[in-house]
Amino acid sequence: MEDSTCRDLPLLLSSFVDTFVDFAVSGLFLPHPLNHDPNTSKENPDRIPTAPPLFQTRYPSPDRLIAIGDLHGDLHKFKECLRLACLIDGNDRWIGGNTTVVQVGDVLDRGGDELKILYFLEKLKHEASISGGSIITMNGNHEISNVNGNFRCATKAGLDEFKVWSDWFCIGNSMKSLCDGLEKPKRLFEGIPSVFPGIKEEFHEGIRARIAALRPKGPISGRFLSNNLTVLVIGESVFVHGGILQKHVFYGLERINEEVRNWINGLTTRSSPDIVTGRDSFIRLRTFSKGLAKECDCTTLEHVLATIPGAKRMIMGHSIQRAGINAVCENRAIRIDVGMSKGCINGLPEVLEIYRNSEMRVLTSNPLYQDDMKEGLGLFLPEQGPKQVEVNA
Repeated sequence: MEDSTCRDLPLLLSSFVDTFVDFAVSGLFLPHPLNHDPNTSKENPDRIPTAPPLFQTRYPSPDRLIAIGDLHGDLHKFKECLRLACLIDGNDRWIGGNTTVVQVGDVLDRGGDELKILYFLEKLKHEASISGGSIITMNGNHEISNVNGNFRCATKAGLDEFKVWSDWFCIGNSMKSLCDGLEKPKRLFEGIPSVFPGIKEEFHEGIRARIAALRPKGPISGRFLSNNLTVLVIGESVFVHGGILQKHVFYGLERINEEVRNWINGLTTRSSPDIVTGRDSFIRLRTFSKGLAKECDCTTLEHVLATIPGAKRMIMGHSIQRAGINAVCENRAIRIDVGMSKGCINGLPEVLEIYRNSEMRVLTSNPLYQDDMKEGLGLFLPEQGPKQVEVNA
């Protein structure tokens, strides 16, 4: 027993340092098991592998599914969404039972709580898995842009948040370097310039920290974004940030997820895969999410869904819907980005709820729609609780 304790001491120290850094950055205590493999229980008997296997592209339909649109660095609005769906309590703890949650990407940019949202999602993933639920996070165009080093939509508050993270991360690395039993940490800023001509000097440190964190194989991109899916099928619903065309299906949904994941993990070329570039890529496409129903290409959408076995609808974010979550093309295109972040249009939180693959409704905090009708949606107001919007499946 003593030999085992001595042997594990460096790893225990490393785990302690990681937990310390996490708390300093996010205010949360996150689990850091010595064995990080969720499918292995021998060395980690307390791990409860109730969540679906990581990196699975297709899932069966759960009893209850909640879909949440773009967050863009607004932690407060994200928590409002979770409370609308009765997924967290007043202390931000998971109470959603076996509910499955899908967040369709664009956590990053336009706000100052980007890292806090990523850490909070990790906490909830752990809590949900213990209760038999799961949280599936996805990559949006802003995640891909940031891994590529494009920070044009980052805010000063966002840069400051990453600067604080890098300070604590470097302190943690310094603590680990004092232990002879641990591999010496790599320098966080290796290969990153210290100045950026044409950019105000006050932003340089934040930009350096953001590059270090989010570049391929970076501490934040590797820990959080590499676990995201880019396309997803749950039961009869196809989830994607922008939209899917037939060429994307023929390319292979599993292949898309694998190539994006490998790139973020630094296993392939340093530039993003060709499949995620261009206006008609699945993270940028707006063919099915334009504001007016008549502008949505329903014929193309029908052909796309026909190529995905069992698919009846596509659920997407990316394009702000000022009137709230809505459906067009006979409810085959459901658009859930309501621009809720203060960095967007400060929209009121809404989430899509799906029961047993067919019964759908919108939970919203917006009282203005009580007596209105949305195209493709029938609305009703319950006697208590948030307004709910039924979607005819």
